[in-house]
Amino acid sequence: MIDSHCHLEQKDYNGKLEILIEKWKKELEFIVSSCAHPKDMEKTLEIYKRFKPFVKICIGFHPEYIKELDEKDVEKTIDFIKKYKKDISAIGEVGLDYYWIKEEEFREKQKEVFIRFIDLAKEINLPLIIHSRDAGKEAVCILEKCDMQNKKVLMHLMQDRSLISKIIENKWFISIGPGVVKSKNMRKIARDMPLDHILLETDSPWFKQENQEFGEPINVRIACEKIAEIKNISIEEVDRITSENAKKLFG
Repeated sequence: MIDSHCHLEQKDYNGKLEILIEKWKKELEFIVSSCAHPKDMEKTLEIYKRFKPFVKICIGFHPEYIKELDEKDVEKTIDFIKKYKKDISAIGEVGLDYYWIKEEEFREKQKEVFIRFIDLAKEINLPLIIHSRDAGKEAVCILEKCDMQNKKVLMHLMQDRSLISKIIENKWFISIGPGVVKSKNMRKIARDMPLDHILLETDSPWFKQENQEFGEPINVRIACEKIAEIKNISIEEVDRITSENAKKLFG
């Protein structure tokens, strides 16, 4: 299996990655660690260099941080991505967050920054990993206006079922995590989204399971098993097709 979205730079993993990655390698083909804050970019690159090719990385600018970061941080992130584009598998997570950000002024700023990263993805030909919490329709609208149809786009933990037809039409992917077990809405999305548009993810270290200190990439198995149950197909088939999708997206 492949975990298409986790966060290895988080402090939960400090001093433990060597042992954990040896454990994860027994069950997973590779994992993709997403750096969402400029302060973590160097650390993420260092993790990649230590554990490649098992670990791949994305670098982005999480919309949740729009109030605390400024233009210098945006430029720093863009420059870093350009400098290390050969080491980076995708740009993300980037996008919109209307759950944490309520003020119209900062939502507009999110859109401006989002468009800059879309343009960057097109310029250097890297996939985009999209965060769109409570802002799915707007994120899709911006992507379409920026001509991202038929381009490599992953809607990370997409929650809006009304967008399924758009995602299929635009030939994008969504990622589904262990939350599909508890969320009725995510189970419906897993049911209705064709398997060739689905990747597995965990968003670790968040969404830890019972008896876990923190979430781990091997939790993709939980999502894999539930999707197989929902679609009434084998776990092996879900694993095979979602892994093929991940390889298509990340190259």
